[in-house]
Amino acid sequence: MTQARPGQRAVVLGAGMVGIACALSLRQRSMDVTVLDPLGPGAATSHGNAGVLARSSLMPFNHPGLWAQLPALLRGKNPGFRYHLPWVLGQWRWGLSFLGHARAADFQETTTALDALIRHSGTVHRRWMAEAGIAHRRRDDGWLFLYRSEAAFDSGAFGRETLARFGVATRVLDAAALHELEPHLKPMFPRALWVQDASSVDSPGEVVRSYAAWLQALGGAVRTDEATGLHRHSGGWTVHTRSGTPLEADHVVVALGPWSRDFLRGQFGLRLPMGFERGQHRHFHPAEGTALCRPVYDTAGGYVLAPMAQGLRLTTGVELNAQFAPPHQAQLEVAERTAREAMPLGDRTSDPDWLGSRPTMPDCRPMIGECPGQEALWLALGHQHIGFSTGPGTGELLAQLMLGEPSAIDPHPFRPQRFLRA
Repeated sequence: MTQARPGQRAVVLGAGMVGIACALSLRQRSMDVTVLDPLGPGAATSHGNAGVLARSSLMPFNHPGLWAQLPALLRGKNPGFRYHLPWVLGQWRWGLSFLGHARAADFQETTTALDALIRHSGTVHRRWMAEAGIAHRRRDDGWLFLYRSEAAFDSGAFGRETLARFGVATRVLDAAALHELEPHLKPMFPRALWVQDASSVDSPGEVVRSYAAWLQALGGAVRTDEATGLHRHSGGWTVHTRSGTPLEADHVVVALGPWSRDFLRGQFGLRLPMGFERGQHRHFHPAEGTALCRPVYDTAGGYVLAPMAQGLRLTTGVELNAQFAPPHQAQLEVAERTAREAMPLGDRTSDPDWLGSRPTMPDCRPMIGECPGQEALWLALGHQHIGFSTGPGTGELLAQLMLGEPSAIDPHPFRPQRFLRA
């Protein structure tokens, strides 16, 4: 592993939550840091999520119960899961590997690793928000899983048992207790699970942009530009850019989220086994006289409704499809119709609908570490739909690995070597 020294130059590719977190962690260790992103900080995948920072996110989609659910999911009728068959068939190796990691042993390794990364990230998030002056954007009152029937609640027993095994604080609510917490939800949920080990923010994109502004105040640089090529030489790396101004670096960090796959293949012929969990969101004005205090996940409807600075944000479930495929409005329309059954929503706001791709590795764990066969090239990518929750922990772990510090969590489950070879 190539060890960095304080004062050396690092270029971070990507200004989402993960990229900015890597840059902040390196800058706080006296590295000379420049971030490149053609869209600017927090403008892509990090902009569109539900803003939840939850320990319950340790549950990957490919859990052991997936096999029993698979026939129903493949029928394409689940509002929280859609797929484009030609793309899935074209990505059959990724799909088979994803299903292969639904075994109990893999599930145990993944949940243990993600729990450590999420817990560490939560601690860092809290510290960084205070130091960046944005602690007011965070709410610490958890989030809710809503169940439309007792049978649906019973079917979630494995998930609740997993959360209990990891010590995640939860509380089961009946309809009356749910009404006390969220009085403006319609009385159609006989059960709910209050995940108390969770926070949320009122604008994920603004949190990332605030972190980027803090990075610049600390002496880091953020450039609205794109890396078009990397060249390795005896002195380090030359990063060629769209603007034509090259950058010299001792270390390069690739934190390009869903764009990482094509970039690494084009530069080095590396084949990342990366799929895309696409998702959409739409904003609404709250109906007059109503409010939502915390994010809620309607387990039957497959959507999350979260209070944001922009209004109520409705986010859809997963669509497996190509990264740049045109949006399919059907899933978003169904989510809106189903959400209106549960909560009085006002008119849509003037904000346009959003579509983003969440990059997912077959084991639902990100890659964090030095790229095999590429000296001083570091990877921080593949965070599926929890990059906002796990970005700060990723940044800290990557900086610790790069500078040879003791790591706060076990880096082994996130090693790039599990899918890449020199």
